Amino acid sequence: MLIEDGEGFLYPEVDMDVCIRCGICEEICPVLHQGEARVPLEVFAAKNPDEEIRRTSSSGGVFTALAETVLNEGGVVFGARWNEHWEVVHDYTETCEGLAAFRGSKYVQSVVGDTFKQAERFLKGGRKVLYSGTPCQIAALKRFLDKDYEHLLTVDCICHGTPSPGVFRWYMGEQLAKVIGKDGYRFVPCPIPLIPQVDVLAREEGCRIEGIRFRDKKEGWKNFSFAFDLTVGISSTQAKAVSFSYPLRKSSFLSGFLSNLYLRPSCYACPAKNGKSAADITLGDYWGIASLMPQLDDDRGISAVLVGTPKGRVALEATAVELYPVPYEDVRGKNSALTNSCAVPIGRSVFWTADSKSFHQKIKDICRVSFAQRVKRKFRAVLRMSGVKR
Repeated sequence: MLIEDGEGFLYPEVDMDVCIRCGICEEICPVLHQGEARVPLEVFAAKNPDEEIRRTSSSGGVFTALAETVLNEGGVVFGARWNEHWEVVHDYTETCEGLAAFRGSKYVQSVVGDTFKQAERFLKGGRKVLYSGTPCQIAALKRFLDKDYEHLLTVDCICHGTPSPGVFRWYMGEQLAKVIGKDGYRFVPCPIPLIPQVDVLAREEGCRIEGIRFRDKKEGWKNFSFAFDLTVGISSTQAKAVSFSYPLRKSSFLSGFLSNLYLRPSCYACPAKNGKSAADITLGDYWGIASLMPQLDDDRGISAVLVGTPKGRVALEATAVELYPVPYEDVRGKNSALTNSCAVPIGRSVFWTADSKSFHQKIKDICRVSFAQRVKRKFRAVLRMSGVKR
């Protein structure tokens, strides 16, 4: 069974009364049995020719192209989506229409649930399967299957780390309170597990959540925003649709995430980076593409695609994705998360110290930017716009 800890993360708890001590859980553990680091066979900058798919994707829309190919061959695609409680869970689809729920980054750790078993059943039945997830999830799937299925395509991502689901509930609770004008409303961060599910919080405030996007491209790919849509006043005849959007530097949740304040502890020493997951394909943002290929920099999203296996190469070539070969060193240099775990920040312990501050105030205090840092950011923004650096 999975138990949520004081930081809002789920951990397995073994019931020793029923455990038969077979050792299988340790045998398939991807942390105890880590893969070998490896260099990709090929690396590309890429984009989906379908502009609508690219618009609704975090980067260049390559995942959808790979998934559509598998589905058109009668296969099944696994990915992360929101459930009815606005929690991130893994699920599968057998239709191209179902891919919309998997598109877009979800900066909350997903619950894998029974999807490893489901994928195994499809594979044993001869169905082609695409399973997408973080590097550690792909490494865990491979350990679980303990067999190299030729008709399994694994796709992971360049992962910064997974934020706490409990912290996200805390943040959304404050956002919903602001919508209905509860001044001074706040949650005390401890204990995180007692914070209700997001859909429950919304109903308590007379709202219904219609959508959440961590990488909204309304202001462009580089200046993405956190956005969510609500129906307000659901208990009255005056219900109305409203949308809220917070640019990257003004979203307290994204600021805390990118400052590494509430990542899962294991993310600070990730066992699956540097190709250790053995994924067939790795996808990520191609930040800094303007310095290498300025003609591609339309600010709508470009993917970095790392081909890990011959199977991955065949799958990529079967799509209509536009591919541009690039040096591995360029992608690695602009995506440190590809090979390196982030350090534990000094502010992490401060964030988890119990007090009466709101989530927003905590992030504001910890991530306070000095005048010198603001000048540096402005300078870097100018360099990004000129294509000199990310």
